[in-house]
Amino acid sequence: MFRILLAMVMLLAAGSAGAQLNVVATTANMGMLTESVGGEHVRVRVLAPPNRDAHYLDVRPTMMAALRRADLLVAVGADLEIGWLPPAIQGAANPRIQAGRLGYFEAAAQVERIHAHGITDRAMGDVHPEGSPHVYMDPMRMAAIARALAERLGELDPGNAQRYADNAGEFADAVEQHLPRWLGLAADAPGVVLYHEDSDYLMQRLGVAVLGYVEPVPGSPPTAAHLRELVNDLRGRAGVVIHAGYQPARGPEFLAGELGWTVHVLPTSVDIGDTAADYFDLIDRWVEALVSAADERT
Repeated sequence: MFRILLAMVMLLAAGSAGAQLNVVATTANMGMLTESVGGEHVRVRVLAPPNRDAHYLDVRPTMMAALRRADLLVAVGADLEIGWLPPAIQGAANPRIQAGRLGYFEAAAQVERIHAHGITDRAMGDVHPEGSPHVYMDPMRMAAIARALAERLGELDPGNAQRYADNAGEFADAVEQHLPRWLGLAADAPGVVLYHEDSDYLMQRLGVAVLGYVEPVPGSPPTAAHLRELVNDLRGRAGVVIHAGYQPARGPEFLAGELGWTVHVLPTSVDIGDTAADYFDLIDRWVEALVSAADERT
């Protein structure tokens, strides 16, 4: 009898050790970070397609089904998903992932945020009172988020806590190795016009000037008057225009044509299933685009 009980305990322990945490990430960037930290101990489902603006999604039954089974929800936070994530969580009826519970993790809450507006009104556009949610465009902030996420995973799965911490450390070390090269290249970048305030964290990290935005206020389409004002302000200067593929191209192309600049269409997200190496490649592409204006001047 004792041997039978011992065998049962060993089987249960083995099953527990081999079990994976079910994690739902709101975006592909959060999915990449979760898989980098969690490794083989997590199973990750991503809700938002990487080629869509995560501000504006419809709540779908598949979202609620994934959330219903989740042990952990990894969101960007800072109201990025405010239009669709709260009703999806409510529809999932999963007490583990409610705000304030161990199974609810917000990346933006782990780091200092820029563009905090406090009390806002609609005249200011689609701004975020708690600060810009686009923290995933700063690799250093992503490293800090990785360490915080490792702690949370370790609380949910204490048996693998050290592995999570080690994986987060490896991600942070990789960022530290890449950063000097990015900074060295970006030192020659003359500046950039962005479509939206979605890459300001990267520009701040690299020390690259944001010369303007295609949007007159966040979330509002560009007007002819605003674009003409940008042209008048920037004529004779060097720079590049960068926008995401889901953002309308007409405004950026008008600016580039009037200023003689180059337009770059770049994502702010990795693809679903991508690795940390793919994330670093994405930052490489941004840095190369930023310095292309300097190359054109020489």
